[in-house]
Parts: sequence; C-alpha cells; structure tokens
Amino acid sequence: MKHGKNYRSSVNEVDVKKSYDIGEAADNVLKTAKAKFDETIELHVRLGVDPRQADQQVRGTVVLPNGTGKTVKVLVIAKGDKAEEAEKAGADIVGAEEIIAKIQGQNFLDFDVVITTPDMMGQLGRVAKILGPKGLMPSPKSGTVTTDVVKAIGETKAGKVEYRVDKTAIIHCPIGKKSFGADKLIENFTSLMDAIVRAKPAAAKGIYVRSVTLASTMGPGVKVNYRL
Repeated sequence: MKHGKNYRSSVNEVDVKKSYDIGEAADNVLKTAKAKFDETIELHVRLGVDPRQADQQVRGTVVLPNGTGKTVKVLVIAKGDKAEEAEKAGADIVGAEEIIAKIQGQNFLDFDVVITTPDMMGQLGRVAKILGPKGLMPSPKSGTVTTDVVKAIGETKAGKVEYRVDKTAIIHCPIGKKSFGADKLIENFTSLMDAIVRAKPAAAKGIYVRSVTLASTMGPGVKVNYRL
C-alpha cells in the first residue's frame, strides 16, 4: 500500500515499534495527525480472549467524560408517552411503525444511534438485517433497548460509546478529536480502558490486555505501554 507524504512524514517522527507511556503516546498521536480536518483519535485494544466462545465476549458502554466530539443523531422508536418523552429529551427523530417501514422500504439510515422501548423490539426484527450490519440494531447490553428513553438519549448525546470485541479479538473505539488536546484524550482513554478491564470475562485466561494502540484518522498507530 502506498501512503501519502503526510503519513510517511509522521512515521518518521515516531518509533512505531516502541511503546510509549500514555502522556507521550497522546502527544505523539496528536503530532502525527496532519490532515486539514479535525481527525478522530481512536483506541485499538487487542485482548487475550477467544471471540468464538460465548463466555469470552467483551462488550459494553461507557460515557466518555469529554464526549466524542461528534454530533450524534438519535432515532427513538417508541409510542405514546415514551415517544413524547423522547421528543422532549432532544431525540432528533421519533416514530414507530412508520419509521420502521421507511427503513425497510427506503433504506432510510439518516441517524447514528437507534434507541427503542422493549415493546417495539418485535417489530424492529423486520429491519434487523438492515440495521445489524451497520451496527445500529438496538440491544439491551448497549442500553439502547430501555424504558428510560430520557436517560438513554442524555447519555448518548453526552458521549456514550459502545465497545465490542471483533472476530480478531480487537476492540476499536473513538476517544475524541484532535482538537481535544492531550489532557482530554487521556481522560477519555482512561475511562474506556477502565471499562474494558472491568468487562474481563471470567473465562479469559492468561494476559488479558495484549496490546494498546492510539491512532488518528490519517496517521500511524502509536503503541501505548499499558499495564494493569
């Protein structure tokens, strides 16, 4: 793969094989984020789990103390009082069967998060094959299937992120923007890593956190020297 000159320049400014303490790692990932837009800073964590085993899944949510830097468009699928609560709480789109039909018939996906009440999950099953591959299908584990829609909307707007181990045993999750600066990114990093550590499955054996890397949208990965 041929990289651009900014990437090649960034690689020369950091030792991609060295693991840095989090403060230095944050400084380096910001230094190497040279795109003209406000790059997203992501955390990548390789875990010592076997994702093929049901008892070694790692998944959860955490509200980042400084948010994600992204404006999140929230769709709430609910009826009656819960729909009214969602509108008052600041949901961007609120609906029920008509929204589900729009997703199914028009492939409507102009939203970032879907929150729903338990009574609507049966009907949402009709669009599971559309929402699921996009990571938009609501789930009780992620707090997006709930009767407390006001709380769910508030947390989502405040910067709640979902982390989930993929089939290669790696978690990929944004922790903010370049414009946040090192201090805010470190606070978000700490909150997310604490949550991942707390989510360690009882069935996981050996070293749990195998490697930790920070990277900007267009920059190289910077390894973090992370110890439990």
